[in-house]
Amino acid sequence: MRLDVISLSPEAFAPLLELGVIGRAFKAGIAHLNTHNPRDFATDRYRKVDDEPYGGGAGMVLKPEPVYAAFESLPVLPRRRVLLMSPQGQPLQQADLRRWANDHDQLVFLCGHYEGFDERIRPLADEEVSIGDFVLTGGELPAMTIINGVVRLLPGTVGTEACLEEESHSALLLEHPHYTRPASFRGLEVPAVLRSGDHGAIARWRFGQQQERTRLRRPDLYARWCRKDGNAGGEPERQA
Repeated sequence: MRLDVISLSPEAFAPLLELGVIGRAFKAGIAHLNTHNPRDFATDRYRKVDDEPYGGGAGMVLKPEPVYAAFESLPVLPRRRVLLMSPQGQPLQQADLRRWANDHDQLVFLCGHYEGFDERIRPLADEEVSIGDFVLTGGELPAMTIINGVVRLLPGTVGTEACLEEESHSALLLEHPHYTRPASFRGLEVPAVLRSGDHGAIARWRFGQQQERTRLRRPDLYARWCRKDGNAGGEPERQA
């Protein structure tokens, strides 16, 4: 997959190339990261990329010309998707990451900065994406979050596909608890069912724990899961 980032802080993305399995995926050629600084496309002697907003107001606004020039310099792969990082965008969901990983060969990230960006930059994007109801100094961290989430879903990045299928949010439910040795630690015991060797009982316990955790921690997700699966919302199965 080709990843193109248009950002005034391209150096912020360098750590991704060394980050665990994500960094190994880049080294293996599973994904390719390219950064493009709009400042390199500014045509005035000061390489100006921002200006005061029409109508007045605090802060500076990212100008359209350098962003368009950077964007139009990119190659266009057949299955391309352009994402604009914005607190006004749709909230990021795990399903979005899987959709972009499965359906596209190129993702382009538009990262804003300063007070915001000229409204005429918005038409470049296929989607506007937010990672939460808060405001950051730029779109770099949201873009890195999406890159991390997408690359780990690409074939060859993670060792086993089962790891991806069983994790939180893969089917609306949060992930079940995990334990390893020792069986007893400071008075805290590994549930007996996990040491029983009964794989059917273990699967039922884990599914019950997924439901219970989601019901308590994310009632919004639990309600969506109940509607999706036609579940009446009864009490999840509990075992010691």
